Order: sequence, then structure tokens, then C-alpha cells
Amino acid sequence: MDFNQLRLIVPVLLLLDQSHAVICSRPKGPSFYDNYKISYGYDHAWSKSQGRDVQISLDQSSGAAFQSKQTYGSGFFHLNMKLPGSNSGGVVTAFYLSSVSPNHHDELDFEFLGNNDGKPIYLQTNVIANGKGDREQRIRLWFDPTSKYHSYRILWNRFQIVFYIDNYPIRVFKNKRKLGVGFPSQPLQIESSIWNGDNWATDGGLTKINWTYAPFIAGFRSFGINGCPAYGSNMKHCYSIKFWWNRQQYWQLNPSQQRTYQTIKSKYTTYDYCTDGKRFPTPPPECPQ
Repeated sequence: MDFNQLRLIVPVLLLLDQSHAVICSRPKGPSFYDNYKISYGYDHAWSKSQGRDVQISLDQSSGAAFQSKQTYGSGFFHLNMKLPGSNSGGVVTAFYLSSVSPNHHDELDFEFLGNNDGKPIYLQTNVIANGKGDREQRIRLWFDPTSKYHSYRILWNRFQIVFYIDNYPIRVFKNKRKLGVGFPSQPLQIESSIWNGDNWATDGGLTKINWTYAPFIAGFRSFGINGCPAYGSNMKHCYSIKFWWNRQQYWQLNPSQQRTYQTIKSKYTTYDYCTDGKRFPTPPPECPQ
């Protein structure tokens, strides 16, 4: 794809993204309390609109977090989020899936790395499987995530993991167990949090949180869950095609999605562990060889 094609596609992404954000701005669906609970920072979390609009905050005394009441064995998970604004350098807002057991840990991460006004906010994703992580990728967001709600999604079935922003795929991690690559295989819990990451998150830790702008507030909506509940460690029933996200059209990106994915990767990626020759002189087996 040449530069002129990129110039044609990216404005369309922006236009669609803006229209989608307007849709995301209307709280509806299940209440937060139907599917989630606060896990820490109880005095730094509050809700309105019958639990369809939840905010968590960070100040010098504490951050906050919430988690799903259930664990899941597959699904197409999402939250609508609006990130903290006004000089949020050093603040990390996260949405992720995490195994409960500390042994052979599995985790799928969205980590939003705050920044000071006038500077871009970056999104870092990571895939941890069977205790092995170090699979960070970063992109520069092509929109202002602090001004409106946007939809962030994670597809997880036994064929692939896909991270989405407003229906646009931004990362794909295929199941390559045959190559010896770990793939999440434990029940995962949905979690979200806001916390102090100023030892690493912004400018490699050089930018510290300016607490005069606290509290830093992140907003969340859309608390329905498209997931297969896991019971104990038994997850086989969660691979069934009776769950729509396990059907063949979700085994790989379609051609249109693939084009969008490649456009976003080529234009907005700022770090990819697969191309970091200093960390990995031999590319990890899941990376393009």
C-alpha cells in the first residue's frame, strides 16, 4: 500500500471513529453492578445513571480498580472508556483480562499511558501466556481519548486474540502453540484500573505525575459482557460454536479488516517487540520471520 492510499484510508478511520464515539456516549445496557464489582479504592470510585456510568480516580492517596464477578473461557470483551485529561503524564489507565491463579499467568492488556497537554497519548498492549510476557507493542492514538468515550475490545477464542479500538483491529496474536508459543488457556477475569506508573509510563519515566492536576478521572460505560463463563478450570465448553465469537468468521481478519490493520500498524506503531533486535536478536517464534 503506497502513501497516497494511506492518506485516503486514515481520514475515513477518523471520520468513522468520531461518529462511533458519539454512539458510545449514551449510557445504556446492563448496570455495572450486574457484572462487575470494585476491587480496591472504594472511595475513589462512583457511579451514576443507575450504574451505567462509572468513574474511578487517582490522587496521591490511592488509585482504584474494578473486576468482573465471573471468569471467562472465551469471548469478545469490551468497555467504553474516556481517559483522564489535563496533564496526565505518568498516569496509567488499564483494561485487561487476567488469570486469577498466579501460576503460569495469562493476561491480555490495554494500557493507556497518559501525557501532558499537547503531547500524544500512547496505547501499550501486551500478551502474557503461561507466565511469559515481554510482548509489548505501542501505538500513537490518532484521536483524543480524553474528549469522548471510545470502545476498546478484546476478541479471545482458540484461534486468535485481536485488540480493537472502535471496531478497528490494532493488534493480532494468533494461536501458534504448534511452534511452542504460549496461548492463554486459563479462565480470565475482566479488570480495569487507574494507577501511578510514572516510574516508566511517560518518556521512559522522566515525566512524573503533576499532582496539582489530581484527581485524574477515567470514565467507563457499556457493562454488558459477551463471554463464556468458566466453571473452575474446565473451559472446553467455551470453545463451542454456539458462541458467535467462536465461529469461522472470527478465526481470522477479513480482507477489509486486514487492510485497516496494516494501515494502522504502518502509520501509528511506535514500538514493536518483534522488531527490537537489541532485546531479541533472534525474533520470537510468533513474530514474522
